[in-house]
Amino acid sequence: MPHIITTVNVNGVRAAARKGLTGWLAATEADVVCLQETRASDAQLRETLADALAEGWHVASAEPAAKGRNGVAVLSRRPADAVRVGHDDGEFMDAGRYLEADFDDLTVASLYLPSGEVGTPRQDEKDRFLASFAEYLGRTQAAAGAAGREVVVCGDWNIAPAELDIKNWKGNLKKSGFLPHERQWLADLAAAGWVDVVRALHPGTEGPYSWWSYRGKAFDNDAGWRIDHHLATAGLAERAKSAVVERAAAYDERWSDHAPVTVQYR
Repeated sequence: MPHIITTVNVNGVRAAARKGLTGWLAATEADVVCLQETRASDAQLRETLADALAEGWHVASAEPAAKGRNGVAVLSRRPADAVRVGHDDGEFMDAGRYLEADFDDLTVASLYLPSGEVGTPRQDEKDRFLASFAEYLGRTQAAAGAAGREVVVCGDWNIAPAELDIKNWKGNLKKSGFLPHERQWLADLAAAGWVDVVRALHPGTEGPYSWWSYRGKAFDNDAGWRIDHHLATAGLAERAKSAVVERAAAYDERWSDHAPVTVQYR
């Protein structure tokens, strides 16, 4: 079973590779890396990650039907035992937003949840995704429990759960990603037994933030959002011993507007 799992929204895998993703992959100790917003076909993804694949990484991916949008993948040190695309919702099946990979008795999923925009069809799309995905997670949790499996859903959830998870929370109360019903949706998942692993390991602290706008001085001022989460079944969450956001040392060293979020399990 993987012991170190990382998730990162690469904001375009080809651009990220040119800026430093490839070097990060060569140096990381992670066993599994979940990627979101690859914005690439399966063939383009493999071509971009050719050096990493040559060094022994394996990749499973869900390319987006819409060219240049979405796309998720799971990189792993050994091939997955099984791979599944989508969350049983026909509307999003080919959207490149969800992928599961099995490793022994652990399922690792890469999620790119819609970002939404209040008052537009994008928010309606996000809300539809939330509704069907919550039902799917309920079924997944029940099936995993019956089979003695653990599950961790890693990715860009595009929701900051609470005030501690966004620097300027007062200024974003009416913005998608911090809307009351979105935060309640995450709270309901927590009540159902899904554990926000990073928050569990960093209780009562601001952040650690994982996304900073490219605009203004957001990165320099650490005015970020914590929207990249590891949500795990209880048994796996109990094994988590450390969680770190791999924030770049300087603005010009970033290869995405998100930073890798890495959790080490016992």
